[in-house]
Amino acid sequence: MGNNYYVQRNNQNIETIEKLLEESLPSFCYDYFLAIDSQTSTLTRLNYAHDLKIFFNFLYEKRLKKSKTVKEITLDDLEAVTSNDIEFYLSYLSHYVYDGKEHSCNERAKARKLSSVRAMFKFFFNKGYISVDNSAKVATPKLHEKPIIRLDSDEVYNIIDTAESGNGLSSHQKFYHEKNKVRDGAILMLFLGTGIRISELVGLNNNDLNFKDNSFIVTRKGGNKAILYFDEDVSAALQRYLEYKNQKPEILNAPDSPLFITNERNRITVRAVENLVQKYAKIVSPLKKISPHKLRSTYGTALYKATGDIYIVADVLGHKDVNTTRKHYAAISEETRRAVVGKVKLKPDDDDD
Repeated sequence: MGNNYYVQRNNQNIETIEKLLEESLPSFCYDYFLAIDSQTSTLTRLNYAHDLKIFFNFLYEKRLKKSKTVKEITLDDLEAVTSNDIEFYLSYLSHYVYDGKEHSCNERAKARKLSSVRAMFKFFFNKGYISVDNSAKVATPKLHEKPIIRLDSDEVYNIIDTAESGNGLSSHQKFYHEKNKVRDGAILMLFLGTGIRISELVGLNNNDLNFKDNSFIVTRKGGNKAILYFDEDVSAALQRYLEYKNQKPEILNAPDSPLFITNERNRITVRAVENLVQKYAKIVSPLKKISPHKLRSTYGTALYKATGDIYIVADVLGHKDVNTTRKHYAAISEETRRAVVGKVKLKPDDDDD
């Protein structure tokens, strides 16, 4: 079944990066990716590679002679790129074609792609390979506050109940629900009871769980491991799922086998988890676009309400910067505003007379 999810994922990412470098990026990009290899994760480098492919395709289509292919773009061409060219690129990202499909970027996606381009320009400028870095002259797109979407407490109860009962599902969905309801319930409980990331959940193996102290080991961003804890409700849901798996003789249940699996007995994928969360969320909260990350936000908000400590929330969720936590969890600002009510007195108290 392939037990080390993270090793496999990294190997696949490396293969894709090498293919992009070989087929879709200028030759000088090899030096850049070699330099950042020890400083970044494979997923970060893969995102950079895709972003740079889009940028160089733009240069080829809009700024360079058609007689020159993307692979033939040189550092002299890079040095000739003006700040106006990059501003035009940001406008181009509003609607463009990539690998035969139409795409559009919002302000955050544009900011990320600009960051990828800037990092490359800065590297070649600092190395002395180009004499000017015009990307540094381009302003980052203004980012507006995103509305905070999460499940309310009633919706949390309802989504778990829906996963258990199947109420509201179509006849076709109910056929598969009967096979997967124990697994789906455990997945939702784990999201809502620990704030785990989707990649962390997908990467779990059977032996990552410890029911003696209700803990489990996750691999965080960057490859670091951390121990998280869960309550008795989550523990009960996980144990029901493990008992269900053990009743199926055709399922390989070795300690280092994947925890969450598909009907084909493969490790569940990120896309499959996203789909199952959306399936149940549409029933209980049709006007909210709920994803696994929104379940993480739901947990983070509830944890802040319970503790009042932003640093605890950041630590449990694995945020390196507490400001990341502040941006994503609604209760932090809501509770602060609520807490100051009455602090400023407009009239003196009776006993002040």
